[in-house]
Amino acid sequence: METSFNKSADTSHQITLQSSLVYAVWLSGTAQPGREVYLEVGTSFVGLGAAIEIKVKSQDGKNLGSLNEKIYNNKFVGKVLIAGDAKIGDMAYFEVKLPALSLQGESNRISIVPPIKVKNMSWSASEARCGDVLTLKADIENVDEEVPAKVIIFEADQDGAHDRICEIQTIVKNSKITLDWEYEYHEDTDEIPTEEELQRHGRGYNPPEYFFVIEIDKQEFGREQDSGLLTFKDSLEIQANQGDGAVMANEDIIAYLADGSEKRATLDEYGYAKLEGIPPGKCRIEFPNRDGMRPMEFE
Repeated sequence: METSFNKSADTSHQITLQSSLVYAVWLSGTAQPGREVYLEVGTSFVGLGAAIEIKVKSQDGKNLGSLNEKIYNNKFVGKVLIAGDAKIGDMAYFEVKLPALSLQGESNRISIVPPIKVKNMSWSASEARCGDVLTLKADIENVDEEVPAKVIIFEADQDGAHDRICEIQTIVKNSKITLDWEYEYHEDTDEIPTEEELQRHGRGYNPPEYFFVIEIDKQEFGREQDSGLLTFKDSLEIQANQGDGAVMANEDIIAYLADGSEKRATLDEYGYAKLEGIPPGKCRIEFPNRDGMRPMEFE
């Protein structure tokens, strides 16, 4: 397109802007049979919603996939599923056409390689308390040494709207991913609904639970909670004194916990007890041998 304009500026002029296909590139370095791969197309002076046709082919001319979409703001980013019978070792490219504008072109070529496989995703424990360090592991196949990877930790939600907790950058080493993560609960435990509160809505208590996903080369693995669920368990320290300040030594207590269960314990000679591995949330402590003593509420 011309970049200079030499006509008079005191009158209106009509000019025609030339549409063009600027580039067509893969956003991934390889293509894998049976997997989606991302691509991008850039244009200039193409109308909003113009039809775009993409056909993926192998170097020997075999059709590997296609897309029929629309382009906006002169850029199209999409993904296409590579045919499961694509030949390992071949090369893949895509043809792009904007039929209404008579534009067409080809992308760069990328290798067709065996699909990435992620297996044996696991936590080092099934339960965690604040401050615990968990080891996350997975076996990785068909990935080069020291390829970048990302581990994304989610808090599982019963309705499927999982909350993203954090992302950790790592690499594949010796065909594995191994990293440590220190668990911390960032919300207020008093906001966790108790069994009693949830029963009013026909639901049951569920403690915070977590799973992780691994992302390699723009592909995610483990969305079906393949890692298993890590459950948050809490602890509670109790120091009980009488009205005059004297400790309540060797006193029996009953803890009514957020999940509807109860736990019994006995305070030591200093009126102290620590309850470990309890479900997080509101709880109530009662003193069965003290008639008329008000329960202690904890959140």
